[in-house]
Amino acid sequence: MALNAKKVAVFVLVVFALYVIITDPSKAADYVQIGFEGISDAAKAIGDFMTWVANGGKS
Repeated sequence: MALNAKKVAVFVLVVFALYVIITDPSKAADYVQIGFEGISDAAKAIGDFMTWVANGGKS
């Protein structure tokens, strides 16, 4: 039962993504840019945290 729900959720997400790409490509590009910026910010924050830990928790 849970597997079917997961398949339906993935299908709905894919259909929505295709709909956005087809109907408004520039908006879809904005979404992709926002996503990559979020990933980049998260990676930078993790790197800053690991540097802080490696320095013994000192600023």
